[in-house]
Amino acid sequence: MCSKLSDEKLARGLTEGSVDAFRSLYDRYNKSVYANILKIVRQPEYAEDILQEVFVALWEHRFKIKSNQSVGGWLFVVSFNKATTFLKKKLKESLDYIEEYTDYEYILPEETINEDEYVSQWMIVEEAVNALPARKKEVFKLCRFEGKAKEEVASMMGISTLSVKDYLKQSNRAIKDYITLKYPHLYTVIVITGAFSDKF
Repeated sequence: MCSKLSDEKLARGLTEGSVDAFRSLYDRYNKSVYANILKIVRQPEYAEDILQEVFVALWEHRFKIKSNQSVGGWLFVVSFNKATTFLKKKLKESLDYIEEYTDYEYILPEETINEDEYVSQWMIVEEAVNALPARKKEVFKLCRFEGKAKEEVASMMGISTLSVKDYLKQSNRAIKDYITLKYPHLYTVIVITGAFSDKF
């Protein structure tokens, strides 16, 4: 069964254009990706639409995926970008409507991220995650990339839920520091780190 294969093997199949590998990745990650999107946009119908956009983007970028990189991490970055871009668009539409009936002018910063930038941003985020100590990296990937609950991760790793929360908090700070120090000119990448807040 394709669904029992590792992410690395599925990623390799994806780059070869395997529809079965894509379906297996969808089955493996759609719930956690949807949960991440829903936390941002707060409305199920919009979250479902964005979820589909994320996996369409995965298929369109399948030839750029490397087997030694985390597909879950890629999906996490893209879903955050698409969800926040959606919110900015909705905000702009609301402000444009208000502007028609007021004397105020609103200026919204242009921070929309180009599709081709997803891969490079994902690599930078993954680089920062991989720089974490092994234990913290494992906790972070299980919670953030795989969407597992803190309690579930605590049970899997034989540690307390409080320890998982502490690891996540320390990892969030370390990732932000890593990116801002090593890539200070990449503001859009720093925006991504907003997804690493404790509310997620």
